[in-house]
Amino acid sequence: MMGDTAAAKAIAGPQAIYEAFLAEGRFMIQRSRETGEYVFYPKVMAPSGAVDLDWVEASGGGTVYAITVNRKREGSYNVALINLDEGPRMMATVVGVETLPIGARVRARIEAGENPRVVFEPEEK
Repeated sequence: MMGDTAAAKAIAGPQAIYEAFLAEGRFMIQRSRETGEYVFYPKVMAPSGAVDLDWVEASGGGTVYAITVNRKREGSYNVALINLDEGPRMMATVVGVETLPIGARVRARIEAGENPRVVFEPEEK
């Protein structure tokens, strides 16, 4: 861990730690040391009850589980549920396309800005 993130971990909750990693340009998820279970959205306890969670770099790969398109006068955008290769499912946007088929492979990247966020792009075949 980097210095600022280590300091944040000592005093902050999982959400603040996750956001600090994003600000550094790192997509991190949690993993139980004992069970190997991956966890996302950041929590203090895994669904199995494990509390020995470490932060690990996500591979960035995933598949589309579900996707919907929201249309507005200003333009449309999608909201997708992505099954991460590590196991957890997360909600995100797939950029550069209006929609994708279920099961399509995607790759994560961090979209910088005032509030950095993880977005996905379709993988090239």
